[in-house]
Amino acid sequence: MLRRTKIIATLGPATSSPEALESIIKAGVDVVRLNFSHGEAAEHIARAELVRELARKQNRFVAILADLQGPKLRIARFVDGKVTLTPGQRFVLDARLDKEAGDIDRVGIDYEQLVNDVAAGDTLLLDDGRLELEVEQVVGLEIICRVIIGGKLSNNKGLNKKGGGLSANALTDKDKADIKTAAKLGADYVAVSFARTPEDMHEARALLKAEGSNASLMAKIERADLVHNPEQLDAVILASDAVMVARGDLAVEIGDAELVGVQKHIIARARTLNRVVITATQMMESMISSPMPTRAEVSDIANAVLDYTDAVMLSAESAVGQYPAQAVEAMARICVGAEKHPSTHQSKHRIHEGMARIDESIALSAMYAANHLKGVKAIICMTETGATPLLMSRIKSPLPIYAFSRHHETQHKVVLYRGVQTIPFDSDQHPNEEINQLVVNELVKRNVVTDGDLVILTKGDYVNAQGGTNTMKIVRVGGSIQ
Repeated sequence: MLRRTKIIATLGPATSSPEALESIIKAGVDVVRLNFSHGEAAEHIARAELVRELARKQNRFVAILADLQGPKLRIARFVDGKVTLTPGQRFVLDARLDKEAGDIDRVGIDYEQLVNDVAAGDTLLLDDGRLELEVEQVVGLEIICRVIIGGKLSNNKGLNKKGGGLSANALTDKDKADIKTAAKLGADYVAVSFARTPEDMHEARALLKAEGSNASLMAKIERADLVHNPEQLDAVILASDAVMVARGDLAVEIGDAELVGVQKHIIARARTLNRVVITATQMMESMISSPMPTRAEVSDIANAVLDYTDAVMLSAESAVGQYPAQAVEAMARICVGAEKHPSTHQSKHRIHEGMARIDESIALSAMYAANHLKGVKAIICMTETGATPLLMSRIKSPLPIYAFSRHHETQHKVVLYRGVQTIPFDSDQHPNEEINQLVVNELVKRNVVTDGDLVILTKGDYVNAQGGTNTMKIVRVGGSIQ
């Protein structure tokens, strides 16, 4: 069974060698994530080149996602490297303190604006929520807190405000420099961390365009104030090409109890608004040090697949874990298992809504025909930009969608779309009246279809014209196809 849900793997020390990288590509990785929170520009560029070289060797299309660090708020450093905070003790976040002078009583912060974003009664979370502080008062550049949940606290740990409300801009100076690196290495997707408004995405897109990049933009959804504002959330989704349910910081800000419902809502809204959606963070955390996932992790991945996420993502499991290839293999196995459930084959997507575009009407009509006409084994989509296969992939179906395109940029983008496979095909090289027969023959050659099977084909009257899909045809394999 062909896997429809795509897999993203984060690169790091565990996957830095050509052998390790080749092993995860063989195991089924569709997209690699370059985490710009770590490493230098030259390292990322070299990794991107190696990914493409190894993917070509395996006759695979593997997309590259450049993930910007964003305004990750952190405490500064301690004189002794770490301290242990005790519940009930007083602890100060001091914006004036030397960044290396932290001790058991106070520590510096790298975001001085925090003193204006918090007030008495607010809850601050450190180290991904492991420690909890209650703000008692703000005096000048000091945030005076009481420790609620204590524990060990070491240098540069993350800082969040429960409930959200921090005013830090999504794009930092580092991010703007990293956008230039992403453009230089030819990233297919660029992720904006801690996106708050559609303007954040518009700014990132303008910066990419200025560098000559047509990379698709991904908004990482990880702020409480964004997910609690439905209109703003939709606006950010619409300003993006894809969104990521970034469950780490998001869970810290909204609390664990809300996370599952919020995840389901984001996935549903992204699909409704015709955007790609990725589910990420701690999906197979135990496989950092174990060759097998836990049953809870299996259920977590399967739940996201059943909700029809486009992709699931590995973070530390493939970046620093001991079993990166096994993690990819396990994730692929779980996705295929979940995709056998009948609920992933039955779609009511937008069935009661109107349409404004011809290509959208063709795409959705093709998928409904494919799902209800007996004998259909595949959908062929002739595409310039990938827009039509994206629309098709919003419809639940067990059938594969094959995006035939002459553009490398399009081929790498569509690999992230659920259920879409890409096949290089330069329609400029063939007479228009022969194209239908040639693309069906390609599926026969790949053992996707055989004589007697039905194939649904979509394209435009004018081959190679962007946005021109206006034709759907149902053909039977084995006969003469016009």
